[in-house]
Amino acid sequence: MKLVILEDDQFDRFLPLAWVRGVFELKTGATTLAEKIARAAAAPVAALLTRDYLAPVVGRRYPDAKINDLSGLGGEETLLVNARVRATGWQPPADGRAYWHGDQLAAWRTTADLGDIRDYAGLVAAAKQAERAEFTGGWFDYIWDVMLANPEELTADFEAAGKVGICGKVHESAVVFGPTDRLYVGDGAEVHPLACIDTRGGPVTIETGAEVHPFTRIEGPCYVGPGTILLGAKVREGCSIGPMCRIGGEVEESIIHGYSNKYHDGFLGHAYVGEWVNLGALTTNSDLKNDYGSVSVMLDGRRTIDTGSTKVGAFIGDHVKTSIGTLMNTGTIVGTMAVLVATGAPLPKYITPFAWFLGGVVTKGFGLNKLIETARIAMSRRKVELADADEQLLRHVYELTKEERMKYVRKGRRQMAGA
Repeated sequence: MKLVILEDDQFDRFLPLAWVRGVFELKTGATTLAEKIARAAAAPVAALLTRDYLAPVVGRRYPDAKINDLSGLGGEETLLVNARVRATGWQPPADGRAYWHGDQLAAWRTTADLGDIRDYAGLVAAAKQAERAEFTGGWFDYIWDVMLANPEELTADFEAAGKVGICGKVHESAVVFGPTDRLYVGDGAEVHPLACIDTRGGPVTIETGAEVHPFTRIEGPCYVGPGTILLGAKVREGCSIGPMCRIGGEVEESIIHGYSNKYHDGFLGHAYVGEWVNLGALTTNSDLKNDYGSVSVMLDGRRTIDTGSTKVGAFIGDHVKTSIGTLMNTGTIVGTMAVLVATGAPLPKYITPFAWFLGGVVTKGFGLNKLIETARIAMSRRKVELADADEQLLRHVYELTKEERMKYVRKGRRQMAGA
């Protein structure tokens, strides 16, 4: 059987994280949505359907999979699964019916010739020829659903991985508070003196090469990725961090993709953070309204959506930089490569991609080239090169978001003129 994972035409429900990655590359628990689907299907990923502009970078990250190309799959059984399927505990369909979640194709097992299909629209047209059935499994509607699922997915991923025990170093004065069969410390990982790992609420994984510095407290369920350093951090339950992150202060029920920094004090709660993000000292987000009501999110900068949850923090795109003392309200969206400078008050709940928020208004800052240069410098500090395909991707997203950004820039200019 060949496994094909697709993203549908509602990828914008997973912004700002989905600007520079396929929806199937989003992480919840210790693994990506694609990895969970592959585990449920017991098959490697043979092909991926994604947006054309993402194809070069997705192809580099999945070198063994075809990208937007289903040729060669005809005549044998193919399982197609939407990246939004919550695959943990899910059984793929055994029959040839096409399973739909509303108007979105969720899953389809077929032997039909799909060789001419290059995108989701083409796949939908083909699937409509099959017998229809309603999808009844778990489903990710929006980006906050991925974040809110994290505690449960962490436990499921720990059990699926089957890795238990201490392969690295745990200092004799460090404390494992709770069942030891809920802890895995990988090769080359090191837990320093006076750290506390609390496994009573769930399992804890500390991957290869990670370091847990003194006075760090980790509450399970938690996943600490390879090469990540926790610097006296208070890591509350439900966190996925890394690889290669630097984390201090307090973090609760949050997902942080690789190579992001939160070195200093400050609170990050019920948040989802992309790669190469740097959160300045005392950067803090709210994840609970004063009236304990449901949090609304302005996902596209125009209309608010009720999340149905009382605990929703911030969604921070890749390469975002915040100054010291930056404050973010409940349900804040910060677009790719935005630069935020604190005002002493909570920032607006929506910051458009590539904008500089300076003096309380949205500006163009020093432009895209300066942002690219900064990204190249930041990545070189971790001995990573900004590849040409990654730069072209950022430039493409810049153009995609240009009209929206200029609307906010013009508004900022009017505000400054009236000041």
